[in-house]
Amino acid sequence: MVALSAARFPLVELDFVANAQNEWVALIVRPQPGSNDESLLALFGAPDLLAAIAPLDCIVPLDSTAVLTSSLCELLPPDRVMFTLPASVLANADEAARAASLADAGYRLLVDGVAAGGKMPSRPRGVAHDCTDGGPAPAAALFGPHLAYNVHSVERFAECESAGFDWFSGDYPLFTRQPEDGHDGTSRRRLLALLALLSRDADTREIEHMLKQDPALSFHLLKLVNSAAFKVSTEITSFAQAITVLGRRQLQRWLQLLLYARQRADGPPNLLLPLAALRGAQLEELCRLGGGERDEQDLAFMCGAFSLLDRLFDTPMGDIVGSLRLPQHVLDGLLRREGPLGERLRLVEGKPDQAQLAQAGIDIDTWWRSQLHGWHWAIQVMRHV
Repeated sequence: MVALSAARFPLVELDFVANAQNEWVALIVRPQPGSNDESLLALFGAPDLLAAIAPLDCIVPLDSTAVLTSSLCELLPPDRVMFTLPASVLANADEAARAASLADAGYRLLVDGVAAGGKMPSRPRGVAHDCTDGGPAPAAALFGPHLAYNVHSVERFAECESAGFDWFSGDYPLFTRQPEDGHDGTSRRRLLALLALLSRDADTREIEHMLKQDPALSFHLLKLVNSAAFKVSTEITSFAQAITVLGRRQLQRWLQLLLYARQRADGPPNLLLPLAALRGAQLEELCRLGGGERDEQDLAFMCGAFSLLDRLFDTPMGDIVGSLRLPQHVLDGLLRREGPLGERLRLVEGKPDQAQLAQAGIDIDTWWRSQLHGWHWAIQVMRHV
């Protein structure tokens, strides 16, 4: 990847889009406000972005169609990229004509909001709704998909789904109650014991013994190792084989994530899983790019992956990590968002501006590389677990 110029390359926010079955279907790629065609050319001019998020679609919110120059459109394949456009903008005849040309070229357009008089422009394929201040009206009778974004509660998610929206983006997974799935005190203690084994680098035989007591987690591990992600020539049927294929470090890493994969066999995926993978992978990459050794990278990944355990268990983080014997700097990051790990975890959890990144000693090139790495890895996890 070529080093980026902060003068041309925009700071970019990336947000997942999931369907009602909790499957990631797209990413919203939102450059910083005021980004022009030059900065968008820099963003899409290299192959890294669309390659990293494949096979997901890319949704680009626009304030106007005017930014879409012919040079930029050459970089945006219609089968991978769609746009949202404000309804108020599309009420303008010139904007509507350019939007019609984009639709004729194969681009999918989502109209965001309602134009004056409530009239819907004729060419958009679906609608988008900002749920920050309230739930949406019923989705228009267009082809779709219909996107509800800034969905920050399970109640708002339910409102949007009832209104006919089928794509969702926001923090609602953080507040979704996890399925009980028959968990009792024994199952909960077993999960925490497995975490403790992983955190103290226990003997593989101890981990194998614990896995044998947990059929659901064992099933997910064997399913993962036999997936296309590892391209094994023969079916893996035992934990010993799984450990050989994965290696010890990767075994620990995948088990950290598979804790989030516990759900009913007939239920939807757990959206906390790819979010934990994203945080872990981005923190690991920030550590690597900062010169951290392999062990430091592993601890950075662990910090990110464990940062959602309080949401998973609906239990205070202190009660969970107290028995894990984690290094103090990892505890500081998880419990108080303090120290270098805690500071970076806050950045990964949020949407930092350039000043916040500079304060943490992270340049825009390093941040973008870590974003791409984190999202690419999380997408692969979502596809194979």
